Amino acid sequence: MNQHTGNWPGKTVENTSGICTYGGKHFLLMDIPGTYSIMSHSEEEEIARDYICFGNPDATVIIVDATCLERNLNLVYQIMEITPKIIVCVNLLDEAKKKGIHIDLKQLEKELGVPVIGTIARKKKTLKQLMETIKQVCIGEIKSEPKQVKYIPILEDSIAMLSSRLQHIVPKEKEYLLKWISLKIIDGEPKILSSIQKNLKIKESKELEKKKIQVEEMLKKQDFCGENKRDKIIASIVLTAEKVANKVVSYEKRSYQERDRKIDKILTSKKFGIPIMILFLAFILWLTIVGANYPSSLLSSFFEWGGEKLRLAFLWMQPPAWVTGIMLDGIYKTVTWIIAVMLPPMAIFFPLFTLLEDLGVLPRIAFNLDKYFKRACSSGKQALTMCMGLGCNAAGVVGCRIIDSPREKLIGILTNSFMPCNGRFPFLITIATIFIGSFFTGIFSSIASTLAVLAIIILGVVLTLVVSKILSKTILRGFPSSFILELPPYRKPQIGKILIRSIFDRTLFVLRKSN
Repeated sequence: MNQHTGNWPGKTVENTSGICTYGGKHFLLMDIPGTYSIMSHSEEEEIARDYICFGNPDATVIIVDATCLERNLNLVYQIMEITPKIIVCVNLLDEAKKKGIHIDLKQLEKELGVPVIGTIARKKKTLKQLMETIKQVCIGEIKSEPKQVKYIPILEDSIAMLSSRLQHIVPKEKEYLLKWISLKIIDGEPKILSSIQKNLKIKESKELEKKKIQVEEMLKKQDFCGENKRDKIIASIVLTAEKVANKVVSYEKRSYQERDRKIDKILTSKKFGIPIMILFLAFILWLTIVGANYPSSLLSSFFEWGGEKLRLAFLWMQPPAWVTGIMLDGIYKTVTWIIAVMLPPMAIFFPLFTLLEDLGVLPRIAFNLDKYFKRACSSGKQALTMCMGLGCNAAGVVGCRIIDSPREKLIGILTNSFMPCNGRFPFLITIATIFIGSFFTGIFSSIASTLAVLAIIILGVVLTLVVSKILSKTILRGFPSSFILELPPYRKPQIGKILIRSIFDRTLFVLRKSN
């Protein structure tokens, strides 16, 4: 309840912390950004990598998805190269069971050489074993022996040559990093090397430079240069993950993604994808407008009754006229009008919007809009930050950190304001109801108001694309970058969490700011 999570990658690009007490001991839990790699392609990967490497955690828990274990094992093997204190938590076992996926956790533990715990995070009882394992790893009762990736002979020889020199330079408490540092030197990624130098204070030496030159010449003879080096390193990790996954994962005969694929064929189709998304949004807005009318009228009547009682009280107290004017005609009427008009639509819209987010619909919207952002020479990730702007423009701007290119990141920040945020929706709904809905009667009034608000949102999307295109062709010239977008599984939303988060984190927050 204390952290806002989303059913899509890139939702959080920062570290958050919390205190947990278990077995008479206090644990400081650091939640670092979710990522599929620590190869330093994006900001969240750098944050995750630097904390694991140089933050000196007592234990590192890697949460992997039971429905796609093979892909997540790539991250596990990368982290096993930078710390031995690892616990692999295989989550979403309930989702895997629904899809006919079976994972042999004991065999996986043998293959990896580290503790493996299966959980269903929504069920608190499944987390007790995880906390017990964390405690044992932290106090040293469990000592892991991670089975690291074995690279092709030429790479292993190069790593050995560099490690023999690095062991005289790297601090003793960080000797476990020798293989990883050697790999990064071979890879030659400037950001990672700069981070290693900054945090470990590795001193350059003539002997190390000689080893680097020897390794570089040896690799060149084997045609290991440029991107080819990184490809070989990644290929070894991927093949190792694939072998392990084949040993521990089994599938039932039926297609384990059949339901999700059938839904995605409709929601992400070229013909129906965008129209369906517009209908989704129109339906939510219509429910908000229709549903808000009744509580708004009730609140207005209640506040009018309260105002009359207060006026009688003021007449009895006989204060100066200017005091009565300020307190009743000014403050009371303003505050109660804002509450009566804005509270009902917010209390309806925010939970519905959060419901779509929890279901995993936002990545589908990004998928449908990706080609349009590509034509605007911008990143497809901007579609995600634009959708976040519907909830809050501040969150949308902060979310632009998931965009790798500085140029595209700036475009996303500049254009996010075109999306009406949650603070503006109650105002837009109110204005649309008063000035447009008033021309119609009955159900047509709410439909007209809905279409008006929907038109404003679509106009915001169009303006975002147009301005992104103009910026990309003028002061922020460049080509669109590619990105990998995962479509998360459709999951049963956590209704209680949605209601509490949307009411307290959004509705009451915006209402307080409005007043």
